[in-house]
Formats: sequence, C-alpha cells, structure tokens
Amino acid sequence: MARTMVVWCPDWPVMPMLEGLPAGTPAAVLAKGQVLACSPGARREGVRRGMRRRDAQSRCPELVLDEHRPEADARAFEVVLAAIEELSPGVAPLRPGLCALRVPARFYGGEAEAGAVIAERLVGLGVWDVRLGVADGLFAAEQASRRALAQDCLVVGPGESAAFLADLPVETLDDPSLAGLLRRMGLTTVGAFARLSPADVHTRFGGHGELLHRLARGLDPHPISRRTVPPELEAEASFEPPLANAESVAFSIRTTAERFVADLAAYGLVCTTVRIEVDADGVLASSREWRHPRWFGAVDVVDRVRWQLAAGGVLAPVTTVRLVPAVAEPLADHADTLFGSGPDDRVARGVARVQSMVGHESVLAVEVQGGRGPADRALATPWGERAVAVRSAHAPWPGRIPPPAPATVFAEPLAALVVGAEGQPVAVSGRGAISCPPERFRAAADADWQRVASWAGPWPVDELWWDESEPRRIARFQVVGADGSAWLMAVENGRWLTEARYD
Repeated sequence: MARTMVVWCPDWPVMPMLEGLPAGTPAAVLAKGQVLACSPGARREGVRRGMRRRDAQSRCPELVLDEHRPEADARAFEVVLAAIEELSPGVAPLRPGLCALRVPARFYGGEAEAGAVIAERLVGLGVWDVRLGVADGLFAAEQASRRALAQDCLVVGPGESAAFLADLPVETLDDPSLAGLLRRMGLTTVGAFARLSPADVHTRFGGHGELLHRLARGLDPHPISRRTVPPELEAEASFEPPLANAESVAFSIRTTAERFVADLAAYGLVCTTVRIEVDADGVLASSREWRHPRWFGAVDVVDRVRWQLAAGGVLAPVTTVRLVPAVAEPLADHADTLFGSGPDDRVARGVARVQSMVGHESVLAVEVQGGRGPADRALATPWGERAVAVRSAHAPWPGRIPPPAPATVFAEPLAALVVGAEGQPVAVSGRGAISCPPERFRAAADADWQRVASWAGPWPVDELWWDESEPRRIARFQVVGADGSAWLMAVENGRWLTEARYD
C-alpha cells in the first residue's frame, strides 16, 4: 500500500511578505477585514487569526499589514513545489502552504529519513517552519503534519491511522455543522464518531456524512493527483560581444521572438502581456511589461524591444534580453470567429510602421472609461497596448451627462457666455437652480451671438469637496442654437465654458 506524506508550511500567506523585513517583525495578512494569517512575532503580541483589523492593531500598533492575494501566494509556493519535485517527483498541491506526495521511503532509507531530507531542503530556501506528516491516507497525513514539531516529521505507522485519529476532536473533520450536531449527541471525538454504524451514518447524515465517517475510520478514498509541471515558456537571447545599438538588438532578437511565440502556440497559448528584461554589463538595466489588445506575434515582440531600448534607461551595451510571458491565455479565447475579428492586419502593420517612425507614445487609441464629463471619460492608450481603465465605466457616476456623447471634445474648453432675456449672465445656485432661463449664448470668445433654440440641464457635480486643495463645483448644460448646432457647456465659479460639440 502506497503511503502518503503531507508537507505543511504554517502561516504560508504571511511568509512571502516577510522577505526583506527584519527577523521577528510582527506581520499579518488580511482577508475581508479580518486576520487570515499572522507571523510568530505577531502572535507573541496577542494577534490571532480571525481578529478584525482594528483589534489586531490595538494589540500590536507596529503590526505590518497586507491584503490577501491568492495568486501571489500560489506563485510564491511554486518555489517550494519545485524544490520538493527535485527530491521526489509527483507532488500534489492542495493549497498554497500545503502539498502531498507519495513517500519516497526506499530511496532515502525510510519515511522519517525522507521527511528529514525534504525539511532540510526547504529550510535551505528560507522556509524555517515546515512540518511533515506520514500516514496511510491524505487526511491522516495532514493531521499528523499539523501535530508535528517545526522541521520534524510525525510518522503514523501502517494501519494505525484510525487509532491516531480517534482522540482528535470532531472539529478536525472540518465541518462545523456536523461537529456541532455530534457534540449535541455526546460524540466529542473522531473515534466516537467512527464507532457508529456506517449504515446509520448514511441514513442520518447522507453521502457527505458517510465520507467523513470513512475518514474518521482511517479509510481515505482520496487519491493523490500529481500536478503537471508547468512548461518553461521564457525565452532568452545573449549577445557576445554586447550590442550598443537598439536596431542591432531588435534585428538579433527576431529569431528568439519567433521561437517564443511558437513555444506558446505549441501549448495552445498566446501571450497577452509580455515582460521584457534587458541586461547591460550583466546587470538588469530595464524591465517593463507590455500589454496587447489581442495577443503578441513575433513582430510585435520585436517592436516592443526596440521601443523599450529607444525610450532610454539602458546606457551600457546590451548583453541579454529575456522575454517572459507575464500573462498567457488559451488560444481559443482569442481565435478569430467565423467572420473574423479584431483590426485588419494591414491597418495594424501600417499604424505600427508609423509608430516606429514618430515614437511609441505618439500614436494613441481612444477608449471609454468612467467619468462625468466627456474629457474625463476619454482613455488614451498607445497603439498596440491593452487599455487599462483608471475609472470603471460601470460605476453609476451621478451627475454625468446623458447619452448621446458629443462627437468633438475640445482639448482645452473654450471661453463662452450664456445670458438671459435681459442680458444678465445665467448662474447656478448651490442647490442646482438656475437664476434665469438662457436666451442667448456665445460658444467661443470670437463666435457670434445666437439665440437658444432649446436647452437641457443643469447637471450639477460637486467633486472632491473633502479636499481643500482641489474642490470643484460645476454644472453642465446641453444647448442647441438657432442654427441647429448643439453644444455641451458648463459653468464653474461663474465662468462659462464650452467643453464639446455635438456633430
């Protein structure tokens, strides 16, 4: 019978954030405003898991806090998984900080000896608190690891899993509702639950209760699902002698870029965000992530290398260029539909050629983001990069102008004037009431006066009122002139402006 080993790194979510901090620094990771994990230094100050932020900081004012990022935990735990796989292949990650494998006892001379070798390897990586457990099944092995000492391995002998689990509290089964019911029935230990008849358990608790009953009896049906080692998708080009010209580097990187894209395609992947790292004189001189609205081809990668070098920051000859797929997605998510999708290739190449001549930041693509005014909603991004909105377009944005949006938005608002029937300027009070109906307007300082055919508004906006240095109170109007022209106008601090025109 194959035996199972579980490797447990307590408080794993907090361990990656301790890198670079002095030893013994109290730190904690928060999830939904509560402490998810804390360091030994924090526990010494009285911080406990489940505490609210305010309670934890009151116990330890110097507590270093960070929000829980599951993807960062998983990436950091990859280092631990890779180290264990060097000693024994076929590791099954259960969650960040916990993994399982078949015990390589024969190779290392015994189960305890195998655990000692793995613990020593992880301590060498800086994972000081690592605990291991060995048993017949996954559940018993995990419970053994949780009761082992730091850097030690607790071995439960073959056939002894039920006896080992018998004295543990029923909360070990990790089902609070079932544990509460069992305690009300007088069954406080796993062994007391295991002694019940399987038929009675199935009748009373159903299939899930029957599974937990099997775990309590030491009969673990969970097999270890070994992970597939992620492929090595990075590409690197080294230059000997080093190259001092951006065009020379771009020409030399072309073959590497083609291999980079082909290797991703072999796994059914495309790169939508690439990180380009440039070494000069053996030292990292430039690193930048580039996004693509669809996915990177070889020519796109070469262009980004050229632009990154042309932007400056690399003052010495280039020795190495690395291409790292920061975000790789399935090709099926980006493949063309039956009738095609995305921009025409000839248009894209033409724009990219212009971009290479005038500069990366000189050719912009405009998209819509959140905001109240038309200028606030425009999001300009260099052509070929994926737009990342600063403000969500799905937020309510009270005070925004209703559709349709104006076609022409002026880079700088034009000085304007709107007056009533007697020539007095139209004003808007703090409650959003106008002083008089608008009768005539002038859309620009050099424009002619014309009569107001119709108007709508105001849409008052009170922004940043809490910031004494940047408060803003503005009211917008839609105004249609007698000649049929339509304008978006605004009044701020008694001054009229023309922000956009409806064409």
